Amino acid sequence: MAGTPITLSDADACVDALIQKVGKDITLGLPLGLGKPVRLANALYRRACHDKTLNLHIVTAISMLAPSGSSSLERRFMKPFAERLYGDIPELAYAADVVKGLLPDNVQVSEFFFKAGSFLHHNSQQQNYVCTNYTHAVRDLLAQGVNVVAQMVSPPEEVGGDLFSLSCNPDLTLDLIPELNAMEREGHPIALIAETNRNLPYLGRDAEIPADTFDVVLDQPEQDYPLFSVPQMAISPTDHLIGFYASTLLRDGGTLQVGIGSLGAALVHSTIMRHRNNDAWHRTYQALNIEQSFPIASRCGGTGVFEEGLYGCSEMMVDGFIHLMKAGILKREVYDHVGLQLLINRGRISATVTLATLDVLREEEWIDSPLRARDVRWLKRYGILNDQVIFKGGRLTVGEYSLDPDLDDPEAREHLASLALGSHLTGGVVLHGGFYLGPESFYQALRDLAPIQKDRLCMTSVNFINHLYDHRFGDQKLKVAQRKDSRFINSAMMHTLNGAAVSDGLEDGRVVSGVGGQYNFVAMAHDLPGARSILTLRSTRQSDGKAVSNIVFSYGHCTIPRHLRDIVITEYGIADVRGKTDQEVYLGLIRIADSRFQQELLNRAQSAGKVASGFRLPAEWCQNTPELVQSALQAAGENAFPAFPFGCDFTEEELTLGKALRGLKAATATRRGKVATLWRALRTSTGDEVVQPLLERMSLTAPSGFKARLDRRLLVHGLRQSGHFTSSEDNAD
Repeated sequence: MAGTPITLSDADACVDALIQKVGKDITLGLPLGLGKPVRLANALYRRACHDKTLNLHIVTAISMLAPSGSSSLERRFMKPFAERLYGDIPELAYAADVVKGLLPDNVQVSEFFFKAGSFLHHNSQQQNYVCTNYTHAVRDLLAQGVNVVAQMVSPPEEVGGDLFSLSCNPDLTLDLIPELNAMEREGHPIALIAETNRNLPYLGRDAEIPADTFDVVLDQPEQDYPLFSVPQMAISPTDHLIGFYASTLLRDGGTLQVGIGSLGAALVHSTIMRHRNNDAWHRTYQALNIEQSFPIASRCGGTGVFEEGLYGCSEMMVDGFIHLMKAGILKREVYDHVGLQLLINRGRISATVTLATLDVLREEEWIDSPLRARDVRWLKRYGILNDQVIFKGGRLTVGEYSLDPDLDDPEAREHLASLALGSHLTGGVVLHGGFYLGPESFYQALRDLAPIQKDRLCMTSVNFINHLYDHRFGDQKLKVAQRKDSRFINSAMMHTLNGAAVSDGLEDGRVVSGVGGQYNFVAMAHDLPGARSILTLRSTRQSDGKAVSNIVFSYGHCTIPRHLRDIVITEYGIADVRGKTDQEVYLGLIRIADSRFQQELLNRAQSAGKVASGFRLPAEWCQNTPELVQSALQAAGENAFPAFPFGCDFTEEELTLGKALRGLKAATATRRGKVATLWRALRTSTGDEVVQPLLERMSLTAPSGFKARLDRRLLVHGLRQSGHFTSSEDNAD
């Protein structure tokens, strides 16, 4: 696709131009998460709703909607919160109708990744789900017949610029564009459409593409809307302890991949503590007796500060990477030249440029002496020679000086050192990411980055990041050189004793979320020298009001097969199960299970003949209780592991209400619990002054009707049970 794109200020006019180009059979590829062009998508969906001859199939992932709540109390809680965070963002109309079951017959929506748990009870979306690895998504989008790709882009920062930034979502688009171009050359009608939004941070490098890549551009500056944000969620003590264990496995000078959510945030917090408050970090390390109990930490990780720093290589750039950057941890730069990267890895050269840098490069035959024109261009590209150097007539010109480029001549070397050398290597990247999504503070932090800091972030193709195969942005040798001592950290829902992980679905076939890139990173950890895959999960969950183990004997579904088992972390420790015998694997996972379930797990393993019948649980294994979690975190000092270390989008009142509502939800998980809770709520006084501001926040100060009055009593009861206040009724209970 070449030529000047059609730039329009009306979304309906863009739809007209699209239909004129490709017709009325449209399979629309939309980016995962944030990068959806909401105005354009809504206009096209409205058109399909009114024109039944238009067949629209939307293929995408994670279609974000503002939270609404399922119960009446949750809706009262969520409505003001959602209006505050999302009130100025247009709702994604097709996604809302999917949830309501209102899609017309001529519209279908298929996703290859769900927001976790959002469609467990939605038959049509379960039926339309496309199961794929992230690195196969481009192939499978094309297999679905995608002939239109539409994306939100960041327009040029300078007036008259001719580049757009894919910013939050170059992940698949960078690889879809050449495929669609090839389809068009073969005679297939296709279209690429951009919707500009100046609130989207402009990021360069691989994410920067020519504006004329697109056929149609929707540009309505006056209607630019805020970016959809994902609020920070509380980090529980359990999550903090899991994150702490994971932080012990990071090696200075290594590589990090981490996902979204409280487990990822917990890892980031403990990593920053290790770097900034190493004494407190060490107190927790000692209290958990990690060196003796889990020797994998000392073999594969570290306990010191991050002097060399980490490099991020993650399909998702979470906000935690910005926190790591600001803390001085995300600072190991990698370069797009394999020879240069290997010399850095081996310690032959450093980021500081000296004459010795030139000598090493010459010894390795990357440059010649005397320097040639191509040598000078290459050396300037990486800051080894400064920008003022010009190669002309076989000599180096620096301002008014003319220098001999002979590296063997002492006088020439002296002049090179004083006039031509740069000070530090340039062009390095501290993070490669495929997409981003997070809280508004994260987006603002990206906008506020100085140009030199932005240039250290490279949003790029997920096919470059998620596996080792050659890609136009870098071949396998380069990827291996950059990704030394990789730690790929992802979460799971359950783990079987034989080493299989359950992360994306249930044994009845229903999809919870999706495979995404988890399989890619686990497999890559087994291929990269020095790399490890780390799967994190909470040891238990609540089901029907009871604690249930997430370490299970077996399960009828798996995301990661047992032959790719590696490192597993719960709040009770680290299981190193790579290359181990089955008995070692079974026992390693029982070791980090909750003690309420260890004996049952052991009995089943012994009945199956996977563990020797004479084995007995050691006493030190049997301390895995919730009380241990609380006491372990106290060693670092008061408030060393806060619930919201990176800020909070909820008010204090909302935090109090949220705690009460979570308690009510847990208490009413069973029929018996519902009856008991309702009985106690009906006996609860609702006149305490301390709860009046909270009742006002929930619009329950003067409830009208039986349901509202019951909601008020339930809420007051929940607040009492959560410890927000006490009354004389507590003694009666």
